[in-house]
Amino acid sequence: MVSTRLVTPDDAPILAELLQVNRDFLAPWEPSRPDSYFTVAGQRSDIQDALDRHAFGMTLPHVILDESGQVVGGIALNGIVRGSVQSCHVGYWVAAAHNGRGVATAAVREIKRVAFEELGLHRIQADILLHNHRSQRVLERNGFVRIGMAPSYLRIAGRWQDHLLFQALNTAAED
Repeated sequence: MVSTRLVTPDDAPILAELLQVNRDFLAPWEPSRPDSYFTVAGQRSDIQDALDRHAFGMTLPHVILDESGQVVGGIALNGIVRGSVQSCHVGYWVAAAHNGRGVATAAVREIKRVAFEELGLHRIQADILLHNHRSQRVLERNGFVRIGMAPSYLRIAGRWQDHLLFQALNTAAED
């Protein structure tokens, strides 16, 4: 069964290896990254930054584990806002060797459960490139609905690109 768990500094070597091997595969869907990002030191720094923000309740950085418990990707709830908003953004990636096997769908299902049942959030937003049909299907399988399109929304693969906006609402928590 696919699962997720909080990232730890000990995940830096496997994440660096996965990101190096999948660099070309992930490049069309990710921001441009410096070479240092793909090193163990770069991943240790990135993980520590995420865990520091996690300590303040701003993010929930997880790794994705396959059925054997092997790290095969990452998923995070970012930009967690409390107060009257109770919202966040979700972002995720899965190694090419595990793509098309339902791993991302299962990971999004799990992180959505955590967001709604454990964190008590009301809304999760996902921003997906217009041509990333696989990721759109992952969200739709998890009950996300398309709510709009944001022109030139994020700088991905070195250029500003339009994104479809999806959301899932925690209807169980509505008054």
